[in-house]
Amino acid sequence: MEKVLNQDEIDAMFRAALGRSQGAQSSPVSSYQPCDFKQAGQIKKDQVRAISNLHEGFARNLTNALGAYLRVVFEVNLVSVEQLTYREFLQRIPDLAYLATFQVKPMGATAALDLEPSLVFPIIDLLLGGVGRMNEQEREITEIEEGIMEGVVRILCSELQTAWSSLASTFEFDERLQPAQLQRIMPPGDKTLCLSFEIHMPESHGVMNVAFPAVASNALLRRLENDGGYSRHRGPSAARERMSAHALAFPFEFSLGMSATPIAIRTLLDLHPGDLLPLGQRAGTPLAGIVAGCTLYEAFPIRTGTQRASRISTMIPPSSNTLSGAPDLDAEQSR
Repeated sequence: MEKVLNQDEIDAMFRAALGRSQGAQSSPVSSYQPCDFKQAGQIKKDQVRAISNLHEGFARNLTNALGAYLRVVFEVNLVSVEQLTYREFLQRIPDLAYLATFQVKPMGATAALDLEPSLVFPIIDLLLGGVGRMNEQEREITEIEEGIMEGVVRILCSELQTAWSSLASTFEFDERLQPAQLQRIMPPGDKTLCLSFEIHMPESHGVMNVAFPAVASNALLRRLENDGGYSRHRGPSAARERMSAHALAFPFEFSLGMSATPIAIRTLLDLHPGDLLPLGQRAGTPLAGIVAGCTLYEAFPIRTGTQRASRISTMIPPSSNTLSGAPDLDAEQSR
């Protein structure tokens, strides 16, 4: 036999429901931060890790290639992978640095190379039969020295081509440039992928920087993603968790009503104020609690004072909740 609630029990249920509603409203208000569009397109940590792994292999191969070419102990180490504007890259270039460009084909990109003087002159000295000491007097390199360095840069391009082999790209030495000429190969505000390498030689050490334009770095990142070179985080991210928390407050249409009753058009045409229209449903039969068009439960309507509610009698299994099978509404409705 079904239990019938008295007025005190109904009032207690309403007080408990109102308490839960007020508690939900007192939850911390979401905080918002201004969006900085300058940060759009920044490479992520997993992408930096994949690029680092790729170019650490390049550094090892370049160590072996240039070590054999110069016939000395030669060590190359990757020290940083950064996304900089081309202006920021130019600001890091020291005075009298050896600057050159090389073409990345077939994408038609131009990359920039910066070698510190503390590396250039010892390399030239080694190739001319010396021991690789740094020239104490600061000066520009001569045309003959440019030709000597061109062979070194071609080896560097060959090893980069090997590292980027998944793109089927070729790296070709272009030309040696002056600082003023280097400023014109890319717009100052364009983003670049800047790789910094520390090079150690028996008598000196220094830094080599390589800057790739966005068209080249984006192509590399897409290839690494397709080849599984880096994996995106598949677990629930902070953004997804925030979205789920917000979704709990989304409003849905709710109604408590009876199943549709077929009525002849003749009956509807003869209706007048004060007429009674039988709906063919017993007074003790529960009504359907419908949320967003799906029947969620069966319940009996109750009220206390001016407030109305539904007392759930039966939950409807999720498999039975279909939009097409939801009953039409012809009873009291609330949102």
